[in-house]
Amino acid sequence: MPIRFPKKSRRNIVRQTSRDGAPVKRSTRVRLRPRADWHKRNFLTSVLIPSLFVKRSGGPAAPQFPKIREGEICITWIGHASFLIQTHEVNILVDPIWSKWLKVIKRLKQPGFEIHHLPSIDFVLVTHAHFDHLDRRTLRRVAADQPIVVPMGVGNLVHDLGFHIVHELDYWQTVELGPLKISLTPCHHWGARFLADLHRDFGGFVIASNGRTIFHCGDSAYFPGFKEIGDRHKIDVALLPIGAYEAPTGREVHMNPEEAVKAFLELRAGTLIPMHYGTFRLGFEPLHEPPQRLLAAAREHGVEKKVLVMTEGKPVVL
Repeated sequence: MPIRFPKKSRRNIVRQTSRDGAPVKRSTRVRLRPRADWHKRNFLTSVLIPSLFVKRSGGPAAPQFPKIREGEICITWIGHASFLIQTHEVNILVDPIWSKWLKVIKRLKQPGFEIHHLPSIDFVLVTHAHFDHLDRRTLRRVAADQPIVVPMGVGNLVHDLGFHIVHELDYWQTVELGPLKISLTPCHHWGARFLADLHRDFGGFVIASNGRTIFHCGDSAYFPGFKEIGDRHKIDVALLPIGAYEAPTGREVHMNPEEAVKAFLELRAGTLIPMHYGTFRLGFEPLHEPPQRLLAAAREHGVEKKVLVMTEGKPVVL
């Protein structure tokens, strides 16, 4: 059954603070300056324009959500970095996006199911403000007077969409929502939605419930902080990005598949579920390449059996 909360102002933004009031240590933002040779390849003519003429693949079908027993978790990949995570008590939505366009970038694979097939959503988590993770159109359709959790500086983008309360977290801070403990972790990325809002934070989420823990990495590039995340949290399932590593600017702003395996090993997690590939063409690499490279790297490190490559819209119970 969904957890109900007393009605409060939809403009209520709660900013968590450290116990002593001191600022919490922040991770390093990726460099925003393009690589010196970035102009040698033309993303517009070689990727963006040809993508406009590619027919979207996939076809959303009504999902068959299983009955979940206590101690189980059910994960459904919607596409890109969007996931529905279910326990026997609650339904959580992370970085939901059902939009068919990111401004001029076309979605090349349909969502795993239509948004109206969602079960009642108890909590929503958004890792950062980039358009492919914080989609206001989708969030407005999802909002049903429930709480939403975002990093510091992101609350004003979602406070008017219909959520009951907005929790803004700093790194390593935790908020308890019903049976869940939600913690924001550092990552190596950046959070600006436009050029003038570099104050917005970004991160990943550790979701703990009934002794099970899921880590959604957000949009992180590889950085040494994964070991500390694994030291602080015993992670059962790690949702790690593996695409958009050949960025148009040449910057290292996303993990490649080999780095995702390295991060997985440093996290000491039980299962690796790849994400952030195959939906939007955000880099020069072909859409089919990331999972192939991931499985090859996993074989090389002896962890291929720990990798679960999901199909959009197909729930998996763990």
